[in-house]
Amino acid sequence: MPGNPLWNSPKARELVSRRHPGGLVRLGREHRGWTLADLGRHLGCLAATVSRMERRTQVIDLTLIHRAASTVGVPQHVLVSSLAPPAPTAPSATRVSASPHAEEDPMRRRSLLAATATVPAAMLLGMDRALADTPPPTGRGALDARTASARELYDKGSHTQLIALLPGILADGHAAASSRRELDQARLSSAYSLSAALLIKLGSYEQARLAADRARTWAEVSGSPLAEAAASRELAIVLRHQDRGEEARSLMESAAARVEATGLRTEAASSAYAQMLCTLAYTAARGGRRADALAMADEARRAARRLPPLAPAGRLFPVNPAAVDLYTVGVHWALGDAGAALEAGRNLRADHFSTAERKARLGTDMARAWWAWGRPEQTAHALLDAHRASPGEVRDRPAIRRIVTELAQRHPRAAGVRELHAVVSAPAA
Repeated sequence: MPGNPLWNSPKARELVSRRHPGGLVRLGREHRGWTLADLGRHLGCLAATVSRMERRTQVIDLTLIHRAASTVGVPQHVLVSSLAPPAPTAPSATRVSASPHAEEDPMRRRSLLAATATVPAAMLLGMDRALADTPPPTGRGALDARTASARELYDKGSHTQLIALLPGILADGHAAASSRRELDQARLSSAYSLSAALLIKLGSYEQARLAADRARTWAEVSGSPLAEAAASRELAIVLRHQDRGEEARSLMESAAARVEATGLRTEAASSAYAQMLCTLAYTAARGGRRADALAMADEARRAARRLPPLAPAGRLFPVNPAAVDLYTVGVHWALGDAGAALEAGRNLRADHFSTAERKARLGTDMARAWWAWGRPEQTAHALLDAHRASPGEVRDRPAIRRIVTELAQRHPRAAGVRELHAVVSAPAA
């Protein structure tokens, strides 16, 4: 209902200021004269589910909130204002209520943060605070240049430096997005997507979920199909790590369809589509759906044929044919076929990839396959290659560090194992 004065009423403004999207859904439902059951029938859920959604101030299911708000006519900009955290203009007291560790005792909290990775715990706390309560703008200028630098740090695997920059970038991104310009909103979405991608690497999945949810919200407001694809991908990866594979699959299928609907007239759109298919293939593999996984991997390979051998710098989805082959390594590994994974990566070389992060990912993915094949020496050498390309990709990822630890415990005399354990255990430069 565009232009409906309901959404500029004192009641609607109060609900927005209180960050209560469920209350906005209730306001729209009652304005239409619908019962809880009426809205539930439109959404395909129980009246009790609608009631809980309307009462809660904390969003549990972002997809359901978006569908419900659209159904009862809440304008998108009103909904987003109720979902986004406030962007203060002056320093505020520290709040960490959104932290996944907020209810933990201090000793357990320190243990969890220390176990996540070698990124300093204080910096993870900084991201906690940034996600709980947007920091004030920094005034450091040139947001585009700083965001590009942040992406370069991600591509280098410089996780400690990156996580120190992200709170300020998010703060200034919120200040810019207050202009309501679609480009600024898309940039803020991309900053949240980058935050989610980093937090996923570090194993901080609850924080990553918050960041990915916000990335998706701002992407939808901006109307950018590529920003929405990036945000949906990060959210799907988090859902997969939280054992919600069917939700991840459904989300990715919808995102891929929206990208495909653009006509794939540009390389940027084609690379986004190929990336969506790769993520769908891996998600299917982790869910044990072998036929779907292999079919999606084949489709991704066909989609990537039109892409250049090396992706241009700065591309949101830096996919090339070799990247699809590397995903196929992961797909076979996830399906439990280490031999097929090693065969898929047999001809891949580091110079097929333009970033240190991807070069290192080649090493870690091949190492997982070698480890599953029972070859400790090849595993160690692949991880040493990865460490040389980007130490953070080995040192900061909990799953890869576990392999390093198991190698040292079970095969201490295998070639390369002692050297690997020493370089990974050494303090970060």
